[in-house]
Amino acid sequence: MMKKIDLAETREFNPLGMKSIVLHGSEHFKILNFNIKGGHIFPVHSHDLDGQLSILVIEGEGAFLAENDATIPAKTGDMLISDIREPHGVRADTDMRIIVTIAPPI
Repeated sequence: MMKKIDLAETREFNPLGMKSIVLHGSEHFKILNFNIKGGHIFPVHSHDLDGQLSILVIEGEGAFLAENDATIPAKTGDMLISDIREPHGVRADTDMRIIVTIAPPI
């Protein structure tokens, strides 16, 4: 079964920081849309399981965050791919929208 998602319909921001929307969930993978207000952070965290994740910036600018305060600049069109056990987070310098894919889903 094919599924089309219009990301323009999920462009909602929470003035207090972050809005989370589940776009897809199955036994194989999960896709989430996080909309982060400029100046806010999706805190660095990790998951104690095997798998990988991707973080795709679909709007805005900021940085991908890693352990030891490491940052990687991030802008529209950039993607981070990582093992899910690796610490990861996002800092939004402007209003920022990211699509996170997690496999297997958690």
